[in-house]
Amino acid sequence: MANIYDVAREARVSIATVSAVINGSAYVSPRLLRRVQEAIERLGYQPNLLARGLAKKKSHTLAVVVPDISNPFFPDVIRGAEDRAQEAGYNLLVVSSDNDPRKERSYLELLLAKQIDGILLTKAPGKLPGSLLGDNGRTVTPVVQLIRSIAGLKSDVVVPDDWGAAYEGVAHLLRLGYRKIGLITGVKGVSTTRRRLAGYRQALKDWGLKYEAGLVAGGDYRAESGYLSGLDLLKQRPEAVFVSNYLMTVGFMQALSQYQLRCPEDVAIVTCDDYAWLNSFSPRLTTIDFPKYELGSEGVRLLLQRIEDPDRPPEAVELKNTMCIRESCGVKLRSSRPEASPSSG
Repeated sequence: MANIYDVAREARVSIATVSAVINGSAYVSPRLLRRVQEAIERLGYQPNLLARGLAKKKSHTLAVVVPDISNPFFPDVIRGAEDRAQEAGYNLLVVSSDNDPRKERSYLELLLAKQIDGILLTKAPGKLPGSLLGDNGRTVTPVVQLIRSIAGLKSDVVVPDDWGAAYEGVAHLLRLGYRKIGLITGVKGVSTTRRRLAGYRQALKDWGLKYEAGLVAGGDYRAESGYLSGLDLLKQRPEAVFVSNYLMTVGFMQALSQYQLRCPEDVAIVTCDDYAWLNSFSPRLTTIDFPKYELGSEGVRLLLQRIEDPDRPPEAVELKNTMCIRESCGVKLRSSRPEASPSSG
């Protein structure tokens, strides 16, 4: 393979001139620039990107740490991040923590050792590893908290409107006349779970209803937890249930089937996340759709800004959701009823 010395010899210029052309680090006259570029093309020279990165103290590589790569929520998030990174000349590495703080710590330390330029982090439960923290609450490598956020960390944040998702989903069921509404929550100890629970509680409060702990079942955003939580929750005979994500809804539907209950005739459902294939679901699910692609893209935008300007004030971005009304909420069954309003009981 040709090296920088071969290019310099072929172009009849110095190695410093070739380096200046490759790295754009100094002015090179148009005549010499053309000679170097033609020599590179003739020899098929490929610059050593690793060496260039070490010299500039940049790897031109970003990383995204997600809690569960098997969750269909995350591919669109990663696609949005990858597209924005590629446009800026960066590569993207993806690792999955499985919501395990020890596994997450191991990955973060590995990424730091490889001199990753920046990290999009969807935090597993627990504190941030000390190896990632520098002075004044900032991280030693640029980090954008993506989807989940933790208190006390001075970083950029990009999240969906978790509170609003739960509030609007539950409010929709309340407007349809349901009053005994259950909730299946997500992973304990993360911001998405806390905020969706808060939105659920606020919707009940605004309609003059008392919060009942027995109508809230804990899940972990995976299908099996939706099934197990559903078996417990259905013993309370809810009229409707807000399920915090799509995968748990799959499990909850299995629990309904086991109890020989129908949706929406016996139990109405509203859930989070929307996908093209949900039109094939029976009944078709009413959902609160998060802007998955935009979350990833916006996360990389802020990360690149942080890399270029490490001292700028942290920015927090909350992206809005969209409600998709279909059959699972029982809207057709209850369309003849007058719409309820807050505090109507």
